[in-house]
Amino acid sequence: MLKRTLRKDRTEVTFVLPADIPPGPVSVVGDFNDWQPGAHPLKPRKGGERSVTVELAGERTYSFRYLAAGDYWFNDDTAGDQDGPNSRLHT
Repeated sequence: MLKRTLRKDRTEVTFVLPADIPPGPVSVVGDFNDWQPGAHPLKPRKGGERSVTVELAGERTYSFRYLAAGDYWFNDDTAGDQDGPNSRLHT
């Protein structure tokens, strides 16, 4: 799930997943972090989910995917748009 917070000159996007689906560590990777695994790992939250917030420039479209343990890549079904094998996010 994606949560967006609009700021004056940027958009804060919070990427949220259940605590244990998929199991193990998960990071969000995309063109906003040069597809670098581990740059934005999701951390546990009090509500039983895990998340990470990334600040992105406004008025752009970003491609991203999640990377879980075991080299398991997957998309965010709530993103609403796809770019080939990637999820897309509009800020």
